[in-house]
Amino acid sequence: MSYHGESGAITGAGAAARKPTLFAEVRRRMRLMHYSLATERIYVQWMRRFIFANGRRHPRELGGEEVERFLSRLATEGDVAASTQNQALSALLFLYREVLRIDLPWMENVVRAKRPRRVPVVLAHDEVTRLLAAMDGRTWLLASLLYGTGMRLMECLRLRVKDLDFARNEIVVRDGKGGKDRRTMLPRALVEPLQREIERARQLHVRDLAAGFGETRLPHALARKYPRAAREFGWQFVFPSAQRSRDPLDGNERRHHFDDAMLSRALKRARSVAGITKPLSAHTLRHSFATHLLEAGYDLRTIQELLGHKDVATTQIYTHVLNRGGQGVVSPLDRRGSAAV
Repeated sequence: MSYHGESGAITGAGAAARKPTLFAEVRRRMRLMHYSLATERIYVQWMRRFIFANGRRHPRELGGEEVERFLSRLATEGDVAASTQNQALSALLFLYREVLRIDLPWMENVVRAKRPRRVPVVLAHDEVTRLLAAMDGRTWLLASLLYGTGMRLMECLRLRVKDLDFARNEIVVRDGKGGKDRRTMLPRALVEPLQREIERARQLHVRDLAAGFGETRLPHALARKYPRAAREFGWQFVFPSAQRSRDPLDGNERRHHFDDAMLSRALKRARSVAGITKPLSAHTLRHSFATHLLEAGYDLRTIQELLGHKDVATTQIYTHVLNRGGQGVVSPLDRRGSAAV
């Protein structure tokens, strides 16, 4: 038995039975378990690399030894980061445990990639001001919302109209990292811009309904439980895309949310205009949100809940980037009150 190409076809006696191809079964299982499309693509890429690295043999013919060797080569020859190696490991564990139903022996001989300890990039208050001043329109609103709430990029883009509570100045973040819901603040400065954005989304939805569309993709099995909910305005995205497109999961034409790549490009342009030399991404605004709250005197537990961290130890990394020098210690040179120049 051998593996062949993109389709995942398997030759031999099993081919006649018309069983689902390997990757088709991987995708089916991942969608059943509600993995994101981005994770699905990345996992399939790692599985394909593993198969080709082992002479295109079927994973059933391989095992823990081959997995160990593949992961070790990533670290020793590929010089990948620890997070990349862990991603490959997660993909292969999913393949064996969830698809092939094979438990791999504990892999003690894997050469682990080094995990450097890095502090997050944080913008100063004036840098945030300059960055936002160099932006406008929807990208300005999205960047302001990321900095003003601490949401992750996809949490922000996937906001539904019903998740914004203007009466309580509150945003409900649904199905965040780890499948958890949480609440964060709705900045008062963004109330009017968000209301205008929602009105824009309403007009798009009315036009879609008139054209015979208007259904949005509902999370998990809600579409079966509430068949009409997909057409209700409350379930529509706050930041809908300008054009409808085919849903890769079922082929239906829908209006997806705003493209994250457009925001990334806008942040890159604004960084240049603002004269900021630090590397910058959407996640930098989340780091800046947490650090500036710490600087303002809010406690770690409160910030942990706003960020949706599972463990407060994850939140503690921001204590190392406060604007008070290393570890918050005042230099003895500054304690002298003056120094010769």
